[in-house]
Amino acid sequence: MTSRDFLNPVPDLDGKSILITGGTGSFGKSFVKTVLARYKPRRIVVFSRDELKQYEMNLEISDQEYPCLRYFIGDVRDQPRLEMAMSDIDYVVHAAALKHVPIAEYNPFECVQTNIIGAENVVRAAINKNVKRIVALSTDKAANPINLYGASKLASDKIFIAANNIAGSSGLRLSVVRYGNVMGSRGSVLPFFRKLVADGADFIPITHPDMTRFWITLEQGINMVLSSFEMMKGGEIFVPKIPSMKVTDLASAIAPGLPHKIVGIRPGEKLHEVMVTGDDARMTVDLGDRYAILPTYRFWAGDEPLYPDATKVAEDFAYSSDINDVWLDEAGFNEVVAKAGI
Repeated sequence: MTSRDFLNPVPDLDGKSILITGGTGSFGKSFVKTVLARYKPRRIVVFSRDELKQYEMNLEISDQEYPCLRYFIGDVRDQPRLEMAMSDIDYVVHAAALKHVPIAEYNPFECVQTNIIGAENVVRAAINKNVKRIVALSTDKAANPINLYGASKLASDKIFIAANNIAGSSGLRLSVVRYGNVMGSRGSVLPFFRKLVADGADFIPITHPDMTRFWITLEQGINMVLSSFEMMKGGEIFVPKIPSMKVTDLASAIAPGLPHKIVGIRPGEKLHEVMVTGDDARMTVDLGDRYAILPTYRFWAGDEPLYPDATKVAEDFAYSSDINDVWLDEAGFNEVVAKAGI
């Protein structure tokens, strides 16, 4: 496992007001805890539509204990409500999305409303309320998408990147962070496999014996967002350098000795995931611990590149989970899980 922590550069969020859409999800809760532990923000607004999740999160992270914390009911489909929530906000993390691949395939209208129209609403509200910076969370499924979730997130990415063209003199800058599967997050395969083991399952279901995925810890994902706030120029898609792992190795690490049963790939599911496509390579630079896919349109002033000291990747470069140069085996996976306390 790579030892990268994605903490460089470190942003200064003291005195800043931050809003996170989808703030009661796995990422949102951990992000809020991290910011409260590391900084002294003026205000943190948790924006989400589920009152039960907000109630439960408030029991865990109380706005009585942290007076800067606000729990704000709202939906990204509702632009006026977003504008109300973004009053006097400096930074926005856009984490709200419908993410379940088969559910999105079956409910396409709902996926589009949240992931695409919602992204547009976030941009419009941020421009109208003079927000300074937005980092939007993306997914490896947005690169060469074959399912609606991935296609909707690709559209979302394009919306946030293109918004730099219309932000004008407002000072708003927008970038995207794209990464793979988050270990232990709600809905991921890790807790699913663990539940099967706890329930006494006779086998672990495997969709395909050759399937691979990128893996990142929640802490690394949060650090990627925080450091991206500091280093972003606007319009980049930041892609962390993270390890790949075969799903069969993951299953063996979680349930040693339990047999695997091949059940077939689900609707809209890929055999391998891609985070930088071959077509994106000509616009991609290597920043050390991450890649940055730079915007096609030059909306910034002057002729200088966004990252003049960065290394350009090869023309035939692609960043795919099956041809990655960093891999997790069973021992490495268990080490990461233990260290992350997952």
